[in-house]
Amino acid sequence: MTAPHSNPNPAGETDEKHPSQPPSVVGRAGSTLALPSAVWAQPGWKPTQTINYVIGVAAGGSVDLYARGIKSGLETLNLVNGQTVVADNKPGAGGLLALQQLQRSRGNAHNLGTFHTGSLAGQVTGILKADMREYVPVAMLVEETTLVAVRTDSPFKTAKDLLAALRRDPGSVKIAVAPLKGLNTHLAIAKPLKVAGIDITKLTVVPFRSSADSMSALLGGHVDVVSATGPTVVPMAQAGKVRIIASAAAERGTGPLAGVLTWREQGVAADYVSYNGVLLPPGVDAEQIRFWEQALKQVAVSKDWMALVEKSGNKPMFKGYVDSHRYLQDELKATQALVAELGLDAK
Repeated sequence: MTAPHSNPNPAGETDEKHPSQPPSVVGRAGSTLALPSAVWAQPGWKPTQTINYVIGVAAGGSVDLYARGIKSGLETLNLVNGQTVVADNKPGAGGLLALQQLQRSRGNAHNLGTFHTGSLAGQVTGILKADMREYVPVAMLVEETTLVAVRTDSPFKTAKDLLAALRRDPGSVKIAVAPLKGLNTHLAIAKPLKVAGIDITKLTVVPFRSSADSMSALLGGHVDVVSATGPTVVPMAQAGKVRIIASAAAERGTGPLAGVLTWREQGVAADYVSYNGVLLPPGVDAEQIRFWEQALKQVAVSKDWMALVEKSGNKPMFKGYVDSHRYLQDELKATQALVAELGLDAK
């Protein structure tokens, strides 16, 4: 099977493409419908009112961290025509509540949402009762690595120790994911465990509202292992509270992850990478897309943004509308294949 999570862009590479034609609306059946010519573009569109940034997860996890970092960059770099960006967390139903709010704001580019690999996984597994193809992914800004962490007093010193315990009894280890089973943090650990020969249908997988809650459960001794992305795990590792035993990246990381072995380095030929960015409501036009694409590109190359992402152990990047839309389409197909291979049936 073709690797479903290949990097669509080396870190730091910029995308100079812009939608020279009116954006299209893709329906549930995959058909493409051109927008009416009267709404193709508003010349020189800029925000003229408060911008609502709906975040489809609870506070505390990586999606929330990056969304708030983007909000801060847009404001401090004066990229939103003097307007305020309001962060609005709307967790629940695998991200559906946030997407419904974007649906109600159809055509209004004063509304932003979170675009994440986890939403695509949720659609494929049936957890997210929405079709991501109805929305407009305008940019991807982060390549995320999912990590496996344990308490510092855990008997699991390496991924091989974890595998040995799971081979003896697949249900004996409590594995925390967030916010639900079947999303990216679950797939990121299920895939290498499956490749390693573990019966993943017998795993004890415990979902938490956010990865911050997963980590609290780990520190409190309520679970044995956490699968989460860098922003949640790395600070705890640096504070000496947890030990990272595996990275799902294809290659060894840098900075705080330079000493963390990948699954591949520990004999398991599997990797899983997520991407994080910004979504626009359905029905926005080409000039609105162009405005946000250019604004987010400037956030992506700012020193504060790059420092935030690199501190978390992830990679700053930028891909605009064209490549983000292509990624959405390709990732849905790849995740369908991955879910089928792992035996994680749609709910």
